[in-house]
This record gives sequence, structure tokens and C-alpha cells, in this order.
Amino acid sequence: MSRSEARIVPVSWKNVTLAGAFWGGRLAANRRVTLPLEYDLCRRTGRIDALRLGWKPGQPNPPHIFWDSDIAKWIEAAAYSLATHPDPELETRVDGVIELLANAQLPDGYLNSHFIAVEPDKRWSNLRDCHELYCAGHLIEAAVAYAEATGKRAFLEIMSRYADHIASVFGRGPGQKRGYCGHPEIELALVKLYRATGNRQYLEQSAYFIDERGREPHYFDLEARARGELAGRNREWHGDAYEVLQAHQPVRDQTAIEGHAVRAMYLACGMADVAAETGDAPLAEACRRLWRNMVDRRMYITGGIGSSRRGERFTFDYDLPNATAYAETCAAIGVVFWAHRMLQLEANAEYADVMERALYNGVASGVSLNGTHFFYANPLAAVPALARFENLAGHVAISRQEWFDCACCPPNVARLFASLGQYVYGQRADTAFVHLYIAGAARLEVGGRHLLLRQTTGYPWKERVRIEVLPKSGADSAKTPARFVLALRLPGWCREPEVAVNGRRVSLRDCVRQGYAYLDREWRRGDSVEVRLPMPVERILAHPEVRQDAGRLALQRGPLVYCLEEADNGPGLNGLCVPRAAKLAAIFDRKLLGGTVVIRFTARRQRVADWQGRLYQPADRAGVAPVKITAIPYCQWGNRVPGEMLVWLPAMPG
Repeated sequence: MSRSEARIVPVSWKNVTLAGAFWGGRLAANRRVTLPLEYDLCRRTGRIDALRLGWKPGQPNPPHIFWDSDIAKWIEAAAYSLATHPDPELETRVDGVIELLANAQLPDGYLNSHFIAVEPDKRWSNLRDCHELYCAGHLIEAAVAYAEATGKRAFLEIMSRYADHIASVFGRGPGQKRGYCGHPEIELALVKLYRATGNRQYLEQSAYFIDERGREPHYFDLEARARGELAGRNREWHGDAYEVLQAHQPVRDQTAIEGHAVRAMYLACGMADVAAETGDAPLAEACRRLWRNMVDRRMYITGGIGSSRRGERFTFDYDLPNATAYAETCAAIGVVFWAHRMLQLEANAEYADVMERALYNGVASGVSLNGTHFFYANPLAAVPALARFENLAGHVAISRQEWFDCACCPPNVARLFASLGQYVYGQRADTAFVHLYIAGAARLEVGGRHLLLRQTTGYPWKERVRIEVLPKSGADSAKTPARFVLALRLPGWCREPEVAVNGRRVSLRDCVRQGYAYLDREWRRGDSVEVRLPMPVERILAHPEVRQDAGRLALQRGPLVYCLEEADNGPGLNGLCVPRAAKLAAIFDRKLLGGTVVIRFTARRQRVADWQGRLYQPADRAGVAPVKITAIPYCQWGNRVPGEMLVWLPAMPG
């Protein structure tokens, strides 16, 4: 099988419709509430008007260096939404913003509202800090999505001219800058532009940015000296700026995932994309090496990453604090992006498992159920008093906010939710892959035949999935069988999955490879596959070296991680203990949080009255009493009255 035949190509979001108990309400809120809200906030905060280039020195609210990226992500989200849910008013709004971008573009192709209006003499003078290439990347992604969704290519042509300008400025040729962005993003965007246009220059430019990174002399030092600043360590980054920006070594030599978590994810996405397009095996191996370090040593149980708000970064192996966890929403979104790209390199269900973990927990927690408020950081414990003393720009969160000065997360959630369909299915020459279980339908082309897959499921609340297989080949589709492989992910969290075709049980021992069950047969219209994924409540322990979770356990059911909230269980959650023999009952509560599966059990709570005002006392004098406890999915916390929250629960010994 050739490289192109082996690659798993995502099924376009245009060809997938989604519904269902978990995602139906969230996706509707994203479309009906979040998208209009974010447009209004971009307008009210000056982001859209900044594109008119009317700001003058001395006026308030100068266009910020990364405002263009917020607008770009909103356009991208709108594009995905328009493809599946046409909306003339939304499309008119997008076209209006694109017209502003067209009018703002300079004759040489350059396009950045801040540097054109505020600092026209400082273009490309501070790649380390100033986000020019980052903003360009998001605008490119938006242009590619809008062209695919609507067929309108004006925005794509605008961004192609900008990409051509960037290629003329950066590279190893005479007179070019040997630079790369402090915030990776342009790398993955250029690969998208290459796929949309067929212009290989964009793929080569992405590869240049990836391979130039970390080479000596460090470009960030050279440009700092040119600005008249000191090179080397930068206090703003709380340590080694090279490491925070993933520029401490060439990427092919890096052995651990380091630095700013979002930047690390976007860089890894670009690496995986270039490896997929070029067949660069050493680059793909570097991706796998960094992946292992992240997943095995530096990722939260929620799929969140980036344990420190100082530098928004990874710290060291097994350092995963809970109450002060940064776990930025954008970083969890980056995990989804990277896992999906790794899945395209090889059909290994671990990548889809991590994608699902991040999606259902670390990403879904980032937005309220009604789509109006957002988390920037996603801690695994909430203590109101701690938030009072340590809160910096929402970094220690107990409640979501409508917007942020650094507003990267809200439109990032919107674009991921709006494009969710592309993460569910994949296809290659002879195989249709089901990566995620979400009710809805998808149109694919496998084995030279058009194919419709229809999922019916209450997942993740319910454990059963039914997939109807509907091959098509014209009028005779009902009579003509189609030979292809249907590959179903068997989630790593599921101990005893079951699969049946037309009611007949399949022996998984004979057909499972790297977590996928490969069903190779002649399919007829109306064939169905039943998948059963038993979801008992599991007690999860952390690695012994995760010091913050010693003596604690977490609860998980299916892909969902659970937590306790003060709203259900009262204050003093750390005074609770989970007995080893506690019976954990999963119950669907249709009245709570729009309908959710809760976990109920009897715990032990320390009796505060036994302490009689003392701070410390012998253990045999402290009593406990039984108490009824309710745990809810972590992704649903923070939708009621603010209060305490806890994921990792004290466990009684023995």
C-alpha cells in the first residue's frame, strides 16, 4: 500500500451531520448563541472596526497585535456552520468582514491591522512576541474554510497573496530573514492552503518554518539585538524563552514536550501535517516521541495540558497540580487537533482515545451549556478563597466569563464545535473508519463506491451504538453489494466491547488491530452493526509520582471524567473520603443540567464538630459520618451557583 493509500483522510465536515443527546444541544447553542455573541463582542471591543485602519496615535483602544486572530477564528467557525446550516444573515456578516480585510491589505500583500495602523515601521521586527505570523495563520485557516463552505474564493485569494508575501520575506535565500514565529500556527495553516490550492510553495514554506526552528544562532537573539535589546533569557517568559517557545532545539531533536502548551500543540500539528504530506519518517517519529512524553507524563485526566499559568506551559514530568492547573481551553483544543493529525498518520486508536478524552472533558468544560460564557483555564479543583487571592485574568477559575482581554479561547471553541463532524469519520482507499460515536450521518467514498453511514446512539450516556451501512451505486444500490472494510474504534477505556453484524456476534479476537475492529465483508443496503461499549463506573488512580493525587482517586464512566460540586454536596469537599466498598451507581437525571448521567454513592465526611476549634488533633479523635454524594460530568461543572469543585477525591485506605 502506497503512502497516499495508507493515509486516513478525514471525512469533510460538509458531509457529516450530527445530533444526539450530548452534542445536539451544545452544537445548537454554538450556532444560535455563541456565533452571534462573539461577532457582537468583536464589534463592541473594536476588533472589527480595527480593520478599517482608522485608529490614530493618541486615541484609546489601539488595535492589539493578535486581534486579527480572534476575528479569523470567528470567520472559520461561521464557515463551518454555514456549510451545514445555511444562514444568509451570518453569511452577509462574514462577507462584510472579508471586505474590510480586502481593503486593509497592502499592495505587497501584507495584512495585519495592528502593524498597518499602529506600528507600520516595525513589521517583522519581533517575531518572538508579536504574533504577525500567528495572525496570518488563523486568517489563512479561515479563508480555506470559507472557500470550501461557500465556494467564494475572494478571501482565499487575499490570503494567498499574503502567503506569497510571507514566502518572499522568510527563507534561506539571499536577503531573506531566517526567522519563524514565536507562536506556531502558520505551519499548519500553510499546509491547509497547499491542500486548497495545490501550490507546493506553501507546503515547502511550512517545512522551512518547522526545520528552521531551534537552529543556532537563535533568530530571536538576532532580532532582539537588531531592536537594541538584550538577547537570551527573557523575564516575561519566566525562564528560558527558547524552551517556552519550542525553539531550544531543532524539533527533530526534541525528546520532551516543552513550553507554552498551545504553541507546542500547534507546532506539533504542523509537524504531523508536513510528515503526512511529504512522507518524512524522521519528522513523524519526532511527533510520536513528543506524543509519548505528553500522554504518559504531562497530561491531565481531562485531556488538559499546561500545568502552570506562569508561561501557560508544561513544567516537568508528573507535575499536575489541581486547584492551580492552567489547562487552557485552547490547549485542550490543540490536543484534539494533534491527536486527529496523528490518527491520519496511522490507524492507532490511542490517538482517537486521547482526542475523545480531551473533547468530552477538557474542551467541553470550556464553554457553558447555554453557549454564553467561557473558561480560559480549566482547573481540576475549585476553591473560591484561592481564586480570590491568586486569580489573574481568570487563571484560577470558579466561574466562566463572557469574554477576555486575551480572547483566544471563545472563538476557538466555536470553530471546533462547528467543525466537529470532521473528527468523527475517516476514509482511505478500501476502509471507512469510525473514530467517535455520535448520532448522525456521514457521506463517504470507499472502494470506488459512495457510502452513507448512519449512527443511532445515546452515547456517552448510553452504551449502545447502531450503525446502518447504506452503500450506493445508482438505481441498483439496493441489490448490488459493496466490498469494503468498516473499521470501528474500540475505546481504550472499555474492557469488554461487543460488536455484531446483522445481529450476529463478531469474534473480536480475529479482527482487532491497534484498537480498531476491521469488518471486511460485502455490505448490502440495510446492513447494520451493533456496538456495545459497557460503561461501569471506574475508580482511576494517577501514577505514584503525581504527588498532587497521592491517596486520591477519580471517577470515570465511559469517556467522561466526573467531579463533585458544592451545589450538590455542600462545602468542604476535601473532607470527604470514598470508601473502597462504596457502590457507585450511574443514574440518568433528566432534570439536572439539561439531562445528564450522575454517579451517586455513600461517602464518609469528617465531622467538623469533633475538632472543637482545634487545627490539629490525634487521628483516633476525629470521627466520620456517612453522607450521600452526587458526582456530575466534569464538562458540566460551573453551570450553577459558583462554589467548590473537586475531581480527585480522597480515598479511604484499605
